[in-house]
This record gives sequence, structure tokens and C-alpha cells, in this order.
Amino acid sequence: MPHTFLLLVPFGAPFVASLMAIFLPSRARNAAAGLAWLTSLAGLLCLVALFPAVASGEPVRWSMAWLPTLGVNFTLRLDGLAWLFAVMVQGIGALVVLYARYYMSADDPVPRFFAFLLAFMGAMTGMVMAGDLIQLAVFWELTSLFSFLLIGYWHHNAAARDGARMALTVTAAGGLCLLAGVVVLGRIVGSFDLDVVLASGDLIKNSPWYLTALILILAGALTKSAQFPFHFWLPRAMAAPTPVSAYLHSATMVKAGVFLLIRLWPVLAGTDAWYVIVSTAGMATLLFGAWSAVFQNDLKGLLAYSTISHLGLITLLLGLGSPLAAVAAIFHTVNHATFKASLFMAAGVIDHETGTRDMRKLSGLRRSMPVTAALAIVAAAAMAGVPLLNGFLSKEMFLAEAVAHTGGRHLNLALPVLATVASLLSVLYSVRFIHQTFFGPPPVDLPKTPHEPARWMRFPIEVLVGLCIIVGVLPAITIGPILAVAVRSVLGPDVPYYSLALWHGFSLPLVMSMIALVGGVTAYKLLGPRINASQRPWVVGRFNGARAYDRAMRAFNNGAAWIVQRLGAARQQARLRAIILTCLLAAVLASGMAGLGFDEAGLTIQRPGLGFTLLWIIGGSCAIAAAWQAKYHRLASVVLVGGAGLVSCLTFVWFSAPDLATTQMLVEVVTTVLLLIGLRWLPKRLPGLASPQQEAKARRRRASDLAIAILAGAGVALVAFAVMTRPSASPLARYFLDHAYSEGGGRNVVNVLLVDFRAFDTLGEITVLGIVGLTIWALLRRFRPAADSLGHTEQKRIQDDSDDRREDRKLGDTLSETMLIPRVVMRWLFPFIVLLALHLFLRGHDLPGGGFAAGVTLSIAFILQYMASGARWVEERLEIRPLVWIGGGLLIAALSGVASWLFGYPLLTSWFRYVDLPLIGKTPLASAVVFDAGVALLVVGATVLMLVAIAHQSLRKSRPVPPVVAEEDAV
Repeated sequence: MPHTFLLLVPFGAPFVASLMAIFLPSRARNAAAGLAWLTSLAGLLCLVALFPAVASGEPVRWSMAWLPTLGVNFTLRLDGLAWLFAVMVQGIGALVVLYARYYMSADDPVPRFFAFLLAFMGAMTGMVMAGDLIQLAVFWELTSLFSFLLIGYWHHNAAARDGARMALTVTAAGGLCLLAGVVVLGRIVGSFDLDVVLASGDLIKNSPWYLTALILILAGALTKSAQFPFHFWLPRAMAAPTPVSAYLHSATMVKAGVFLLIRLWPVLAGTDAWYVIVSTAGMATLLFGAWSAVFQNDLKGLLAYSTISHLGLITLLLGLGSPLAAVAAIFHTVNHATFKASLFMAAGVIDHETGTRDMRKLSGLRRSMPVTAALAIVAAAAMAGVPLLNGFLSKEMFLAEAVAHTGGRHLNLALPVLATVASLLSVLYSVRFIHQTFFGPPPVDLPKTPHEPARWMRFPIEVLVGLCIIVGVLPAITIGPILAVAVRSVLGPDVPYYSLALWHGFSLPLVMSMIALVGGVTAYKLLGPRINASQRPWVVGRFNGARAYDRAMRAFNNGAAWIVQRLGAARQQARLRAIILTCLLAAVLASGMAGLGFDEAGLTIQRPGLGFTLLWIIGGSCAIAAAWQAKYHRLASVVLVGGAGLVSCLTFVWFSAPDLATTQMLVEVVTTVLLLIGLRWLPKRLPGLASPQQEAKARRRRASDLAIAILAGAGVALVAFAVMTRPSASPLARYFLDHAYSEGGGRNVVNVLLVDFRAFDTLGEITVLGIVGLTIWALLRRFRPAADSLGHTEQKRIQDDSDDRREDRKLGDTLSETMLIPRVVMRWLFPFIVLLALHLFLRGHDLPGGGFAAGVTLSIAFILQYMASGARWVEERLEIRPLVWIGGGLLIAALSGVASWLFGYPLLTSWFRYVDLPLIGKTPLASAVVFDAGVALLVVGATVLMLVAIAHQSLRKSRPVPPVVAEEDAV
């Protein structure tokens, strides 16, 4: 139990704190920073407390059933490798939070920033601690989503928006490949459990699906870690705030791909395919990133390309397939995180205190910022691989592996030379970073007068630089035990000998290192002026991935526009015609190819009774009349559509489905009213503007549409009638009928299905409903009504008429008197409708009702108020926050499902008991009621959000009137 608690804190606390930060005031800077810092510190301390258990050799696990029928569990698994990465995520996260407190402007909504940062921290921790492949893929995509929010935090900046969109597109596409890859891997092994997968290396490599799984998984890893040719998104992501860059590109976002390669190294490495793909991508990235970094004039740009290069170094080591190379990769991953995070923070300090990151404008900052200069120089020296710093140790291991792999495969022959060149370039851009920024004459014409930052803003850099020095001087004592535990979790008990000693004697790797150091300094001495005057390297100009991405996106857009132009239509009617015809064709082809008819499907068409036939004749007549009247008499058409909906409601009653009938009736009320409100904002359709030929064409089109509608409607009605009149329930239906009460605690089978048996589906459906509501709201925010709908109509005067009407009312306003009684009645109905909604909600588990019906009913209460008194009157008296309703409902529904894990049951498993309550007696209680409450809240929020979006049109200016009305639009 103690281990379980310590394991849950690093993973769960960031998500909880993120939700808390969202609700903080926008100016609560210190509170948000304190919350984030305490959360990351608590996670770090829990991980430190777990180290003895991890060092024992057995992973610390906590598992709960998630999707048991698919063999997917939610498992937190902490071994040496996961512990090392989790410590980097939490530890550097705590330092970044402290740094961001002083970096971020007081004008920024800082709580929102920390909410995104904490959510990203939780997603990254969940990914490295995932004990199930599907779970890993889910958190993998969450890191892409939250990094998108962090990179685009300054959304007013076009570069930030473009960088965030590019990062999300590339990494999310790779994430989809990863999901497909882990599914294939799970099918090969027969399980998605990570322990089972890691124990099945021979089975995976001998499978005919190995190459497919390998390519898909590597696509995810290489895109996430910005490996060539997917490297281009990372420099664009530098538009993010510097704390984001320091965090995402040192210890988290880009290290996710590296982590995946290390995690699956035991079961995927060692084959020719692995070697060719991974080592080639790593070497190309190593050289390309180093060469490009040399010519960058922006401090963060130089650091971004150097990050790409070092990630290529790690990937190259993993691609070699050697156990010692894997050890070097793990070691350099840690070292890179420390010196790169400190360098990004130092670059942010320089930008924060001078107002620029352009090295062509910076010089001599060691005079005005001596402490920052010293820290940045040490960190840059670690990046260059200077002795007595941590970067030197891992670089020596890299060069040793380059020498050890000189025979055999094609890349190995040139490996020592290419490794030396890459190290030389690393020294070159590090020296340029130091010299251009901190040496030379004092800077002139800077936006700000340079000076040292606040003491606590510099503290995180001091800690990280201190780690670079301590690990470089005392590696065996400081990083040695931690590295040994991480390596053993990857390689198993057969760990080859490796040494972290400072001196290994005079050797070829040492000679290569000295050549790189001396050559890099000499190259800058000779070529520095030309490099500083250069705008961009030749290689970057020829291999511009960002330009290729932009061209690809432009090609996609042009292709979509071409398809729309050739196959699309400007009129909604034509689009609906194409959709319905496609559905009809698919149904006919599917039934024909499968040879399925009603008899083969177990359905029979029974003869309907006279009463039912008359009922459907009425419904069909209403539908046909609604379509016929839709051209000029929209109000009559909406009323007739409501009549058809009423017939559907009566059909459910006829077939003894009162729950469906109740829901259908409530939905009809809401949709009819919303359509009636929306009619006001549609432009007028004027007759008589079309030629006789156009009128004849329009009549033919309406006749064909009528035929298509009858065919599609009759087919759906026939299928529905056959299903609802089956003489006996199917085995599946019988199962639910028999187990609804015994396993779900409810007699209303429909509601038990929604909130218990198929609760995961319902959770997805309400999520989609919330997204639809937000989408409609976003679209209508940009919509401007037609000018002819904003005149001083009688309806508008009635809605805008206030309670304190003047005595000298004009004769034209007397119609408002006729609305007085309905208006008062609608206002008085509000509490009664709320009570009805509560009644439907409480009875829903056993009788017709439920969360959805209650939510729709409560929405009607709000709709009536808007209809009676208008938007201003309602919102002056009722504080309606539909976005909070949507978010709160979704959160309650999700948390009610997660709560079942606390008691050892699968996700969304409901609990029910009979409880003796005071004054009430024996009462059935079910935890599914909480889930149903979330459904009700979200339904209210989504519906009212659409209502508010429509109602607010009356408060906006109209759109400009076009000079000429097209004749075909008049038709």
C-alpha cells in the first residue's frame, strides 16, 4: 500500500493540480506557481522514496482493469529506466516552474500556463510509467496535445500558432503510427502487458509481422524525437515561451521518442532492419543538426538545432545494437537534459534582461551579467564535451563505441570519422555561442539595459550547472548507482562492463576527442567572421523540412479544394443528396454482396395494424408536407417536422418503449424551439427572381429529392419496424433484460445500458456532444445575421420590451400586451420545470427518465426564459456558464468511472446497494447516478451553449449586404 501511494502521486498529482490551476484567477501568479512547484516536488520526493524498491530489481507495479474484454489494463510500472525518466520529468519540471514564475509576464494568464504545464507533466509521467502498450500510446498522444497548448500559449503570435500546429501535426501523425504498431506488437505477443512483451523478444523478431510493427513504432519514435527527416518541427516550436522550450526539449517532449527506443530496445534491436533505419536516421540527424546549429543567429535556434543533433547521437547509439552503446545512450540522455535545460534557461534570461536573442546584437554580456555568463559558459562547455564536465564522459563513451564498430556494416566503416566531425561541429557552435554572447565589446542599442536577473530566476540554472560539474568530477558516486539500475532494467542481468572513470589512459577515443576540441576552436578562430556573416547554411537551404511541410500542407489544401470544386456543391441540399445516395448505395451493395435479407438477418416483416398504419401515414404526410413547404413557408415546415417527430414519439409508445418516447418528446421540443429561434436569422427567400427555365429545373430537382427521401425514409422505417416487431428478444437483448437489475441495480434496462453496460460508449458520446456544442458556439461567434432579419419587427419589440414600459406606449407596441400573460407563465414555469428535471433524473434508473432526459428538460427551462424575455433580461438575472456545465459534466462522468479503480474494479463499473435512510427508509443507491449526473450537466451545457450562441445574434451588427443577389440563390 505505501508503494501504491508513492507510485500514484507522481502520476496523478499533476492532473489534479492542473484542474485546480484552471479555476484560479488569471492574476493568481504566485498561487499557480506555488501549486505547480509543490506538485512537482511532491512527485520527486515520492520517486526518491521508491528508489530502494526499484533498485532491488523488480518493477513496482499498480494495475487496474481498464478494458478487460480487450485485454487492456491500466498499469503503472516503475523500473530503473522509468524511474530515471520520471525523475527528470519531475525534477527539471520543478526547476522550470520556479524559473517560469519570474520569466512569465504579469499580464499573461499565468494559471492557464501552469495548468497546461502540469497536465503535460502528468502525461509525460504516465507515458514513462505505462505498463501497457495501449496505455503508453494514449499518454503519448496526450503529450502531443498538451505540448500543442504549451507551444501555442502565446496564441496572439502567428509564429507560435504555426509552430504549435506543425508540432501537433507531425507528432500526432507519428502517434497514430505508434498506436498501429503497438497493436501489431500486441497481436504478435498475445498481450499488451509490457512485462509480457519485454519477455517475448525472440517471438517478436521471428514473426512475419516484425517489420511492419518495427516501421510503425519507429515512425512514432522518430517523429517525436525530431529525427531526420522529421526534424523540422522542433525549431518552429521555439516560438513557445522559453520555460516551455527548456522543459519540452531537454527532459520531456523530444525525449519521449528516445525513451520508446530504449524501452523496446531489448525486443526490437539486433536486426538488420533496426540497424539500417535507426542508425541511418541518427547519423543523418547528428550531422545535419550540428551543421545547422553552427549558422544560427538566434540563441534558441542554435540550441534547438543542437538538441536535434544530440538526439541524433542518442538515436545512433541505440541503432548500433550494442549493449555498451545502449548504456552510452542512456547516460547521454541524462547529461543532455541537464546542460540543455540550463542553456535554454540562460538564453531566456538573456532575452528577458536584454530584449533580444539575436547573437549579432549581443556581445560582452560577461561585464553586465557575470554570473549568468559563467553559468552559461560552463553549460555550453558541457555541451561541447570539455573534460571534467558530464558531457565529456558520455561523449567519450560515444567515441569509444564509434571505434568499436569499425568493421562489418556499411555505416561502421565511416563511423569514427563522422563521429569526430560531429563532435568538432558541436565544439564549434558551442564556442560561437560563448564568444558571440559574452565576449567582445559592450553591446549597443539593445531594447533593454542588460543586468542580472532575480536571484530565484537564476537558481534553477545554478542547480543544473552544478549537476553538470558534480557528475563530471564524481561520476561513479553521483550518477553511477542510478545509471546501473536504469541499465539493468533494459539489458537484464547480463550487463557488460563499463567504466565511469575520468581517465582511461591514452586511447583512440581520447585522441578523437582532443581533435574535436582543438579543431572546433580553430575552426571558429579561422571561420568565425564568415559564419557570423552567413544567413543560412547550404545544407539547410537544400533540405528545408519546414518548407517541404508547408508545401505538403498547401498541396493537401489545394487537393481538397479541387475535390470540393469538382465533386462538391455550394448548396446544402446537393450535399445532403450526395450523402443520402451514398448511404443508400452502401446499404444496397453491402446487403447484396453478403446476400443478407430480412430473413437471413432474423427479421420478419409483419402486417401492421390499421391504427398503426394510420399513425405512420400521418407522420409520413407531415414529413412530405414539411419538405414541400420548406421553400417559402419555413415556419409551417418546422411545425410539420415537429408533427413527424410526434408520430415517432407515439410509435415508441405503441411498442411499449416509454423511456425512448419521453426522450424523443423532450428532444423534439428543444430542437423545434431552437429551429424556430434560428429561423429569424435566416435571410429572406424572395420568389419571382428566377427564369422559367430555372423554375423548371428546380421543380425537377425537388421531384428527384422527394423520390430519394421516400426511398431512404421507407427503407429506414422498414428496418426499424422489423426490428421493433420481432416476436422474441435476441440473445443479446435477453442478456440485458436478465442482468440489468442483478448487475446494474436498475429496472430501466435502457438507462442501465447507457450508464453501466455501455458506459464507456456513453462517455465517448457525451464527449462528442460537448465538442459539437463548442463547435457550433465557435462558428456562430463569427456569424453575423442578415440585415433584413434585424429590422424593428414586432417580434423584436416584444423581446426587447422591458418590465418598466412607458405609459405613452405607441399603438404599434400594443401587441406586447398580448404576450404579457404567456411571458409571465413561462417565467413562473422555470422552478416547476427544474423540479420535473430533478424528478426524471432521480427515477431514471428504475423508471422512464435518466440523465439525458433530465438534461434536456432543464434545457427547456432556460429556453423558455430566453423566449419570454430575451437574452439581456435572462443573463442579467441568471449567471449561465454553459462552458462550466460542459466541463464539469464531463469531469464528473470521467471521475465517477475512475473511482471504481479505487475499489479494484474495472473502469466505469457501477456499485449499488440498498441503504436505510432516515425518514425515507430502504432506498436503492447506485454509483451510476453520479455518472448520470455528469451526462445531465453536459447535456444542459451543450444545449444552452447553442441557445446562447443563437440568442446573442440579436446583440450583434448585421453582415454587409451583397450588392447583387444571384438568381440561383433566389431559387
